[in-house]
Amino acid sequence: MSSKKEKTFKEAIGALEEIVTRLEKGEVPLEDSLKLYQEGKNLAKYLEKKLSVVEEKVKELVKTEEGTVKARPTTIEE
Repeated sequence: MSSKKEKTFKEAIGALEEIVTRLEKGEVPLEDSLKLYQEGKNLAKYLEKKLSVVEEKVKELVKTEEGTVKARPTTIEE
């Protein structure tokens, strides 16, 4: 992704869905299909990274001395 402004998760999902739709139609020339495929791979990698960050933040739970689990306050950046 070579844009100056980082895409939001929602924007990236939308772009990936659009690429998949275009490729599934089979109306894109081979050279353009390869470019779209690479862009789709990059978007998928970006989305996976974003999900991984959120997953780690969700996992920030701590056990209390009594053995119960308590959520630790976290912040999620977009």
